[in-house]
Amino acid sequence: MAESTHAMVRLSGELSTKAKRTRARFQKRLARNLRDAFAAEGITASVRREWSRFFIDGPDASIVEPLERVFGVSSYSLLSGTCEARLDTIVERGVELFGDRVRGRTYAVRARRSGTHDFSSGDIHVQLGAALNTHATVNLGSPDVTVHVEVRDDNEFFYDDRVGCAAGLPLGVQGRAIALISGGFDSAAAAWMALRRGITVDYVFCNLGGSAYERMVIEVTKVLADRWSYGTRPRLHVLEFGPVVDRMRETAKPAYLQVVLKRLMYRAGAEIAEEAGAEALVTGESVGQVSSQTLTNLRAIDDASPLPVLRPLLGFHKEEIIERCREIGTHDLSSRVREYCQVAPARPVTAARREDVAEQEDAVGRVELDTAIAGREILDLRRLRPEEMVGAGLYVREIPPGARVIDTRPAQAFEAWHWPGSVNVDLVEIESDYRKLDRGRTYVLVCAEGIRTAYVVERMQRDGFEAYSFLGGAPRLRRLPNPEAPTPAHPSF
Repeated sequence: MAESTHAMVRLSGELSTKAKRTRARFQKRLARNLRDAFAAEGITASVRREWSRFFIDGPDASIVEPLERVFGVSSYSLLSGTCEARLDTIVERGVELFGDRVRGRTYAVRARRSGTHDFSSGDIHVQLGAALNTHATVNLGSPDVTVHVEVRDDNEFFYDDRVGCAAGLPLGVQGRAIALISGGFDSAAAAWMALRRGITVDYVFCNLGGSAYERMVIEVTKVLADRWSYGTRPRLHVLEFGPVVDRMRETAKPAYLQVVLKRLMYRAGAEIAEEAGAEALVTGESVGQVSSQTLTNLRAIDDASPLPVLRPLLGFHKEEIIERCREIGTHDLSSRVREYCQVAPARPVTAARREDVAEQEDAVGRVELDTAIAGREILDLRRLRPEEMVGAGLYVREIPPGARVIDTRPAQAFEAWHWPGSVNVDLVEIESDYRKLDRGRTYVLVCAEGIRTAYVVERMQRDGFEAYSFLGGAPRLRRLPNPEAPTPAHPSF
């Protein structure tokens, strides 16, 4: 049985600058979000607040994965041990915990202290450093092992690593906004950046590409909801925008179609925002990236919304946006999404005057737009089941006897916890090389949220493989009773 794991969580530095009452409110919200993160991931863990730290006690190292995706957490450290805040006890306990670990290697001791004690941080450096020096060498510049000692009042904590997290502000402390989502790189990254600033985000999707496009957008927004929106329940508003575009093509000048389309999307988003009590729109626009995103055109589009328009990506270039999507986990899904919003001809207007764009919009009218808003579908993203998005035949709720389980999560998450006998293979590698697998076997693919693997499984099934995506991903799989651990059988690619 795995030993329990204890983590010390540091809060974003921004929280320390807030007034006492505001800081207390932010910390209370952060505690709620942390508990929701563990519950969503199927992890039984306790959360307690002490000083400017949170302490997490859990069953194993799986607690660290959701920690990295809770906004307001700056970093965490897995605790090696604790002891009473007395200098002789600290030295004795430090040697017990780190003596073997530093043997034959270089090391450094880093101490921090808060409270009233009869010793200083320097005393810890000198005495613990000397006690560890028997079979190791001090290297303060680039040590093999760093022994961190943190003294807080009557308690002391040892750790050897500090892992950075998403930081930002706790989700839910800065009101609500509506993000216009297309499923591509830009809108997903923009929504994530709003979430990171503590803004609760709902989504509006103006569908121009049919059911297949809708499914892809749902997959992208569900990653944002399931993996980054702990403590909230985001909703996706799906509008059928085909008739709106048809009407535009009949009435507006071709060169103005792109900016008129943006204005109508802004209007739809703003009206839904008013109903939802949201205070702003969030878009993925970046200055100069496409014709509708020149500074002049953005000015001509802005007054279609009575609410402020937030553009977190305004100064980003495309490579930065794509890299951010890799970090978020939406990159592979967004890379499959076509550009359906590009409706303008080869030479669209790039310096539209507001009065000219408004005139073109007036010619389109409101009938089709009002119909799209009134007839929209509203999806509760975190409650939405994967089989409702793609198809029940792609999923299993149990591991079939004799099935080979392939876990596609990052190596760190796999090492923290995995299904006994499963193997860790990158999803991109499976997608390119699955035909080399034994067609006589059954395969169950597992990902972090139960969404990404469905696309590859769909291809495998079309090619004659008996393959399934595990419904609910690793969080739900973790809740199943563990079988006897078989010998891992690595797939041959």
